[in-house]
Amino acid sequence: MNILILGATGRTGSHILKSALDDGHQVTALVRDADKIQVESSKLTVMEGNALDKSAIENAAAGMDVVISALGTDGTTTLSETMPFIVETMEEAGSKRIITIGTAGILESRTEPGKLRYQSNESKRRTTRAAKEHHKVYELLEKSELDWTIVCPTYLPDGEYTGEYRVEKDFLPEDGKMISVPDTAEFAYMQIEDDRFMKSRVGIAY
Repeated sequence: MNILILGATGRTGSHILKSALDDGHQVTALVRDADKIQVESSKLTVMEGNALDKSAIENAAAGMDVVISALGTDGTTTLSETMPFIVETMEEAGSKRIITIGTAGILESRTEPGKLRYQSNESKRRTTRAAKEHHKVYELLEKSELDWTIVCPTYLPDGEYTGEYRVEKDFLPEDGKMISVPDTAEFAYMQIEDDRFMKSRVGIAY
């Protein structure tokens, strides 16, 4: 399978990259700095470029079966500015499957129906900037023709891999407080073969 990974040098993306290579997929990583890629493989193509450059997205996404975006918000609007390029490129190419890493803030609120968690009293964040960025991505994917899944972790420390966690469509599992980076990466990667959460957000927590 041909897989494009965005954010492959980040905390979650680097784990997804390793899993994809270990399973023998052909992987392309679009990165700003190729020197930050810590693995070498004949199955890996590293393309240096900016995700905000539409032509870089078009070149990287050509011929891909799956796109996985582990791009973060990092205090910028890169996430919401990049996603329109990704959606347009994939729709034009006839590529359908996209998996992104979001945030639990864009899941449905249990306490205030009709609101997202970041808009409700469930939110403990002092700022909603990152959640608003992810909300824009969610709205864009929802309107698209793509087969999307947004994996929405709550508090995300590096932590250890356990392989044991709870997931729930559109909601954060009840009393979910945290989930490690390796477990989040595993679940996101597994969505390549899993269609249970197609066209939906999925909360993940212990």
